[in-house]
Amino acid sequence: MADLINHPLIAERYFFPGGRAPTSRLDVNVDDAVLACGVHRVDPDGFTVVFFHGNGEVVADWQGTLDKILGMLGWDLLLAEYRGYGGSTGQPLLGAMLDDVGAIIDAAGPPEKVVVMGRSVGSFFALEAVSRFPKIAGLILESAIADPLERLLLRVSPEELGGSPEEIEAMQSRVDHQAKIGGYRGPTLILHTRVDGLVDVSHAQRLKQWAGGDARLRIFDNGNHNSILWENTNAYIDEIAALLARSRPRG
Repeated sequence: MADLINHPLIAERYFFPGGRAPTSRLDVNVDDAVLACGVHRVDPDGFTVVFFHGNGEVVADWQGTLDKILGMLGWDLLLAEYRGYGGSTGQPLLGAMLDDVGAIIDAAGPPEKVVVMGRSVGSFFALEAVSRFPKIAGLILESAIADPLERLLLRVSPEELGGSPEEIEAMQSRVDHQAKIGGYRGPTLILHTRVDGLVDVSHAQRLKQWAGGDARLRIFDNGNHNSILWENTNAYIDEIAALLARSRPRG
């Protein structure tokens, strides 16, 4: 049976590799590629947020912004890069990228001292992380996608993939966000804007409904898919700070 999730048409139409290499770089070795991640350390105890960006972004776009926000909150930041993006080698094949999540979390530290955050398509990898590492301390989803297969099939048809119903079903099982978020019992924060024109707010509402742990949904009236942070900065940071406080053991 063919592994449709690594079909090159998905990579061609859904991912946009290239872009600037990161500063403060940490290379993570994965099977047949090197991921040029970004790392920013402020916490000697090693509590870390791992951030998975959107498909039209690179790690360098978030350096100088997200690292300052999380540093102010006392957390380290590992900015995960994808195959072919920034300074990384390899090709952005979705199945391989999902498999890379294990090495990225290993590079971040013990799962119980890690919070994962996924923005837009980055939600694929954040949810893969909590599925593989259920002891992860917290989950943040921003402008996230509830049904990846629905999104993928907007750009490539089953006929183009050449897959049988069984192969499509197998691909769906690899990106089953309902099962992944439903199986995670840790604290969860879901952020979205009411007028997101790229990923409708109903995605956030579904994710909240499916969440297996204590989940908070915050829908902002201002901003859109790409301006949610910039148009809600103070409230956005307050929500992140509250989730991180819930995720970090008191000692």
